[in-house]
Amino acid sequence: MKLTKQALTAINTPRIRRRLMEALDDVAESTIYRYISNNDDNLTKAAALKVIREETGLTDQEILEEGVEVISQPQN
Repeated sequence: MKLTKQALTAINTPRIRRRLMEALDDVAESTIYRYISNNDDNLTKAAALKVIREETGLTDQEILEEGVEVISQPQN
């Protein structure tokens, strides 16, 4: 799975990068930069998608490239 260009642009802010660092088990900021630059699959993990949804207000269709089936997460 890959993120859309819209989502990649939206998440490339200091606040969202920090939240992604925490959500992805405290990875380094340089790792998050690499994930964004490479459109890495780690950005589509459930924890990362939750942060992206909360911070950007984007829908799954706006976050994930077309043709990718989204599996809903149970609400906590």
